[in-house]
Amino acid sequence: MTTVPHRLQLTGCHTAIITPFTPDGSAIDFDALARQIDRQADGGVSGIVISGTTGESPTLDHDEYERLVAAGVKLAHARGLLAIAGAGSNSTRHAIELQTLAHQLGADATLSVNPYYNRPTQDGLIRHYTAIADSCPIPTILYNVPGRSAGGLTLETIRTLSRHPNIVAIKDAAGNVDFTSETCAACPGFTVLSGDDPLTLPMMAVGAVGVISVVSNVAPDRASALCAAALSGRHEEALAIHRELAALSKAMFLETNPIPVKGALKLLGLDSGAMRLPMTPATPATLDKLRTLIQSMELVGGRTLARDR
Repeated sequence: MTTVPHRLQLTGCHTAIITPFTPDGSAIDFDALARQIDRQADGGVSGIVISGTTGESPTLDHDEYERLVAAGVKLAHARGLLAIAGAGSNSTRHAIELQTLAHQLGADATLSVNPYYNRPTQDGLIRHYTAIADSCPIPTILYNVPGRSAGGLTLETIRTLSRHPNIVAIKDAAGNVDFTSETCAACPGFTVLSGDDPLTLPMMAVGAVGVISVVSNVAPDRASALCAAALSGRHEEALAIHRELAALSKAMFLETNPIPVKGALKLLGLDSGAMRLPMTPATPATLDKLRTLIQSMELVGGRTLARDR
């Protein structure tokens, strides 16, 4: 095992960026990806996650994954953003292949989701993540999301994994601020990031230092400003932004992510093409709610608020 040379500064807002496809969904739209990353940089985010689950990673074949990560890393670095590659799998061997490829393509870190469906034991999770982190010298971020992986990491498992020199952070999407507080207390020096936009400010209040965000696809300036205010101790400002973003953050989960966020981007004139099956486009009811929220917040994406067609 070769260890990473130093720990990344993973504070602030990191956008779990969507993957834009062509209108028929047959290919990745790399021009749209460049525009999306430029918009994130202009909005002040610290980094992006490329080919995460918000980026519909389960629908990408190996060649698409490689080309997407290569392009995303290059575009992010050109704008001074950290480039984190989604590299999780419910097969440890496959996750190691993605981890190694992300390292070769120049990603700054990887985000590795809990194995889904298999439901490994805690010992299995420790062995899984340890094998991944041992495989090459790239910082690894754990992604604890029990609601979408049929199982979660316990506090003791996180504490054990946090001691690995290549495991540098956790995206905490367990939806439990008490658990976040316990994690921060039990793992001093270990970076904790919110994985639930509506809970970012409460989680930062108990020790998290930022977020891997869905809502920042839509409102990067506000999501990054919330983190900056919280990190700087500007509590009233952070609370005001939290309240401003609260309804939109919750709306990102009116249907399964990333259905609503892609619907919201379309309304902003930032169409990201087709959803790939088994994901389907946002329903008219979801689009109506999103339109109302976008209008009330005076968000700006493209030239005008698009009409759904």
